[in-house]
Amino acid sequence: MGPKDLKITIRSTSLVHPPPLTLEKRRSMFLSNIDQLFNFDVETVHFFSAVESFPPFAVCNAIERALQQLLVPYDFLAGRLRLDPLKGRLEVDCNGAGVGFVVASSEMTLEEVGDLTYPNPAFKNLVPTRSLKGLEDWPLTTIQVTSFKCGGFAMGVSNNHITFDGATFKNFLDNLASVTASSKGTLSIHPCNDRDLLSARSPPRVTFPHPELTKNIDSIFNASTGTPIETKLFRLSPSDITLIKQKANSPHGGPAPTSFNAVTAHVWRCHAAVTAANTSRLLYMVDLRSRLRQHLPKSYAGCAVWGAYAAATRDELVEGQFYRVVESVREGAERVTEEYVRSAVDALEMGKGGALMSGDLLVTSWWRLGFEMVEYPWGSPLYCCPIVDRRSGVALFVPEIRCSGGGGGGGMSILISLSAGDEVELFEKMFYEFLKS
Repeated sequence: MGPKDLKITIRSTSLVHPPPLTLEKRRSMFLSNIDQLFNFDVETVHFFSAVESFPPFAVCNAIERALQQLLVPYDFLAGRLRLDPLKGRLEVDCNGAGVGFVVASSEMTLEEVGDLTYPNPAFKNLVPTRSLKGLEDWPLTTIQVTSFKCGGFAMGVSNNHITFDGATFKNFLDNLASVTASSKGTLSIHPCNDRDLLSARSPPRVTFPHPELTKNIDSIFNASTGTPIETKLFRLSPSDITLIKQKANSPHGGPAPTSFNAVTAHVWRCHAAVTAANTSRLLYMVDLRSRLRQHLPKSYAGCAVWGAYAAATRDELVEGQFYRVVESVREGAERVTEEYVRSAVDALEMGKGGALMSGDLLVTSWWRLGFEMVEYPWGSPLYCCPIVDRRSGVALFVPEIRCSGGGGGGGMSILISLSAGDEVELFEKMFYEFLKS
């Protein structure tokens, strides 16, 4: 599991501000109804091996300089959330208040840290700690660089999900890598910051039911009830994934199952088997950029995701044909058309906020986002992972750890949080028995 104490010392804490010229263009940035669903922090850690030509202090200097340049195209990152008193909705005041930057060191080597893929709670210390400040005082993004005794280091990022979804965070990291490598501050992709592209229609029109939305906060991904939660790691090799896809083929033909749909169906089936509920609702995020192609550029920098859902009885999932479970997953994504998304945005507008997305099982995939493929001047990350939120019924797909030769082999690791005890043991038994049957 790894050490519980990484023996970290904070060396310095500061704010990185945009160039003065940027402040002359101060503005308020509209946040779409989808953005406002994601008003919570996302914490990620990116581990790097030692590189002689880039000791950690040089990396810190390079990142700090690059951040200042990036706060021109990403001016909202240096801003602060505020509530518009007239409209009663959140917006970003692009006031140049700054991005947080923390420099830290550990008394350990990366080898002593152990298996980076395992969900070690101590990794929480590799990301900046949020203080008890109000909306207008806390940075939307803070980066912490922690050096290890071996010369390797970790870049921990804490950012409000309002700022980025997974795809645009990858774009930001690509730009960070590009700017650190170029004295001219060249961007690899220019962000589109116009979040009005996902604003509600006038007048709003709700044309679909939206069971993925709820106002009952206790139902949000099985919010903790005091039951101990255990996060378990399951590894799938490329051959395991191929085998699951083969089992997912329909005898009636039709579209070939994708790796994501097949593995998600397998995890959903196992989860349903270990819980007492008679029905189960799956929720997973789909990228809207390709679904709203005429209205949303790939460089759109806001939250452009929506929850695809599928529902089934326990018997249908556990005793039924596996290919039907896979089809249910696929149909969930197919439901998210442009009109469906516009209807959901309008439903949020008519509800005046307060709604959240919920399900019995939430699957979040980092598998193909490519964080581990970002090429910095000091090389690509050895491994990238989120700080795991221990809520029952949350499954996270991440790529396998990068080999020394570069890149993984196409396998994945699955981190799933379940009630500790029999639930975990039964899930593990069913997960691997399916691969052998």
